[in-house]
Amino acid sequence: MMFKRALTTTTAKSKTILSGIQPTGIPHLGNYLGAVNNWVRLQDVDPVTQVKPVNYYMIVDLHAITMPQRPDELRASKFDMATALLACGIDPEQSALFEQSRVRAHSELAWILNCITPVGWLGRMTQWKSKMDVSREKSISHAQILADESLTSGLRMGLFDYPVLMAADILLYKATHVPVGEDQTQHLELARDIAKLFNTTFKTRLFPKPTGIIPPSTKRVMSLRDPQVKMSKSDPSDSSRINLTDTPSVIQSKIRRATTDGVRGISYDPKERPGVANLVDILAAVRDISADQVIQSVADVQSTKVFKDMVAEALIEKLVPIQKDIERLRNDRGYVEQVLQAGAQKANAVANENIEQVYKAVGLR
Repeated sequence: MMFKRALTTTTAKSKTILSGIQPTGIPHLGNYLGAVNNWVRLQDVDPVTQVKPVNYYMIVDLHAITMPQRPDELRASKFDMATALLACGIDPEQSALFEQSRVRAHSELAWILNCITPVGWLGRMTQWKSKMDVSREKSISHAQILADESLTSGLRMGLFDYPVLMAADILLYKATHVPVGEDQTQHLELARDIAKLFNTTFKTRLFPKPTGIIPPSTKRVMSLRDPQVKMSKSDPSDSSRINLTDTPSVIQSKIRRATTDGVRGISYDPKERPGVANLVDILAAVRDISADQVIQSVADVQSTKVFKDMVAEALIEKLVPIQKDIERLRNDRGYVEQVLQAGAQKANAVANENIEQVYKAVGLR
């Protein structure tokens, strides 16, 4: 009951933080350093307000089905993601960790927001425009898109409309702060616009305008094979990424084969030396120091091979404890499922109360 009251009470100084992650199975290093590690830190008392935030962390399985999924693989990926989040430090005593689909109010609010959101706002979303640009570049007609299942699977209505569901995710809990990467700021801005539109349309102050949290120290982790693109599971080469469950020998091998250059010495120049800069960023994030501090610490290192071994050693030291926890949690499925169920109950308690307020504002109650 004490936790429930904490979830439903918001003071002027308090933060309600919400974020979500795709159920892609075990995260890779980019997921961990770019998002999950920050989630863990955000569980602590706010250093400015000295108030402990209220945290909601979702496995966004409704967003996942905007692309084709095998049901059995989706279920397994959700479980793997849950075990990884817990192993990385998400504390169910401090945060509500849950599956998005277990809280039906997400879909209910998304529909209501769909009914007021202009189509033009969604058409300007860069992710959707990039899909359409690919079709145009290939000179694919509208009829061909509809006829080709491989294309329509990527251009379904859910893919076009998912930013509204994302706005519903945020607004459902009246979130004040949302951890986002640089590539998600447009979606957060849409959520702010929809919150304002709802409040104006129905003459209410129901939804606050959420603020983005972009930690200044966080860098995008780039592919080990092509440091011009972000590390991703969609890359067919497993050598392009470090998976959180990679063994020490695999980590060492991948880092040693990471793309760098033939220049002697270690410097930080993302434009001219992107491969080396990526490794500097990784080492800085793992050690929780700045890129400049890394460069100072390796001033005497002339060989990229020696530097790569330093990066690999730091990664192994960081990831081995997480790997042990992942293995332990995989063998305790009942506990993981209990955590997700409890998290959904906590989320539902707040979501159901807030959706009723939405129904009243709209005139459905």
